[in-house]
Amino acid sequence: MKRTYLTLLLVCSYLMSCQTNLTSPMQDFNPEERGNYQDNTNGNNTVTEDDTTDVPDTGTTEEDALKEDNIDNTSFDRSIYIVFSTSGNATVTGHGSTQQVSISGNEVTINNEGDEKVRYELSGTTNDGYFKLYSSKKQAIVLNNVSIANPKGAAINNQSHKRTFVVVTASNTLADGSVNQTGDYPDQSLAEDEDMKAAFFSEGQLTFSGTGSLLVTASGKSGITSDDYVSFLGLQQVEVSASNGHGVRGNDAVRVYDGTLSIHVSGTAKKGISTDGSAYFAGGTTTIQTTGSAGTVDGELTGVAGIKADSCVLVKGGTITISSTGKGAKGINCDGEGYFIGGTVNVTTTGANYGTSNNMGMGKSDNSNSVSSKGIKFDGDLYLAGTDMTVKCSAHEGIESKKSIVIKGGQIYSHSSDDAINSGSTMSIRGGIVEAFSTGNDGLDSNGNLYIKGGVVYAVGCGNPEVAVDANTEQGYRFYLTGGTLIAFGGIESGSSLSQAVVSANYNRNTQYALCSGETLLCAFKAPASGGSGLLVSHPSLQNGSSYPLYSNVTTSGGTTYFDTFTTDASVTGGSSTTLQASTSYNSGMNGGGGNQPGGGHWGW
Repeated sequence: MKRTYLTLLLVCSYLMSCQTNLTSPMQDFNPEERGNYQDNTNGNNTVTEDDTTDVPDTGTTEEDALKEDNIDNTSFDRSIYIVFSTSGNATVTGHGSTQQVSISGNEVTINNEGDEKVRYELSGTTNDGYFKLYSSKKQAIVLNNVSIANPKGAAINNQSHKRTFVVVTASNTLADGSVNQTGDYPDQSLAEDEDMKAAFFSEGQLTFSGTGSLLVTASGKSGITSDDYVSFLGLQQVEVSASNGHGVRGNDAVRVYDGTLSIHVSGTAKKGISTDGSAYFAGGTTTIQTTGSAGTVDGELTGVAGIKADSCVLVKGGTITISSTGKGAKGINCDGEGYFIGGTVNVTTTGANYGTSNNMGMGKSDNSNSVSSKGIKFDGDLYLAGTDMTVKCSAHEGIESKKSIVIKGGQIYSHSSDDAINSGSTMSIRGGIVEAFSTGNDGLDSNGNLYIKGGVVYAVGCGNPEVAVDANTEQGYRFYLTGGTLIAFGGIESGSSLSQAVVSANYNRNTQYALCSGETLLCAFKAPASGGSGLLVSHPSLQNGSSYPLYSNVTTSGGTTYFDTFTTDASVTGGSSTTLQASTSYNSGMNGGGGNQPGGGHWGW
């Protein structure tokens, strides 16, 4: 017997920006979904929704920023050439009467006191020097086969508050020196009123472009820091290794449009990318590895993160790969909202939780001695609508929002020892392909109402009392199933509202299954190697009271397989069948129990 799939067509196209009046994901909910509605009735309520409100096109703010950061849109009045030397003093040529130049060995300081926009080209090698710049105008620093190591401080110290274009050509290296017991570079005592926060430090914006390579080795402080923002635009290859500071820090923002950015940080509580504002990714390849542990910095216990942003994280394109191995580490950690609408994100955290906790998952207040390790954590709403995301976390939640989660597209895979996907408030899945696999808790866990209205959801819970799909019934909330394809191993929340019919059965692990309607294949999937008892499947074609054959030990051919578990557009052959009756009522006798707060385990933050 041969059966052919119904094709799943998932189309998602959005244009968003964190820097403008971005609409919150919560505005994409109808009132019932916003969490202030509790359905304590018999489940007969009709849940309606206006699904036309999406995150809007926010205008040209990012386009304007990209235009201003493009060096091709700026003309320069003068070029100054600085050549460092290992056998004598550095030389400076091309400067005019308004540029004050100071040379002491290979320590070069230039003060541009005039109105000229100057291009500074650095070349040569020094093991005991630096380049320091003062200016009130935009400028460019061209790295042209230069190697600067400063054992007493920053290799490049830009005190200008104006935009600085950094053009990377040929092969270049920068290195700072160690800090003293007060955490300062030795050189900082010469200018106590000035900041010097990194091997490459700038008061103003830094915008990288070019086709060359740059290796920054930071042993004293961070690798690259701007007290404004840092942007990467060109095809340059930038590698940062920081043992005592962050990799790349932009106070206002870090933006990656293109190029290759590789970061390794190993210090206590340090971040690969750090910003008090937003982290924005539109292209390029970003690879971050953190190996340090959580710890106390300036009297406060804080964790490690591949990306840490206070405002928001927006991913529109590019590839981001994060690996965190230390205790109390997170792949992506944000105090605000998350928007993932394109690109590819891969996060792996293998470190254990840091410290001890006794709050039983009840939030952060009692966790002063602990920091949890999680894959992706947002304190604000999380919106997933087009990113291919893979998250693996061995110690805690895979994907977590302390508020609401909306999934409308993309391919989302989360495998964790705690809840695979957890929301502090409402969770709504309306599209995309989602796999939520937990080896120690719930697959999907919402602390408000949980809605599945579209897409494909493959969820695995670890077993009683944890389930594959869990809503906070203890507080009067409920799981609503109104559309999409759901494959749940380990059952769903008792008292769920099922507008779309389901079939249920026992299953054998590591077995290939296919659910059919007559000769039409509805879905084909592979059972997990572990998980709770009981299989539940729902599909839009199922009709309440009708019977459907479930085939086991089938063989699939062709099509597309997602996460090695769910296959679309394929043909299946063979297998033995059992007949199941579809129903819109379900009572597993299992109430979840993953906790009534974000984070179902003993580590609440």
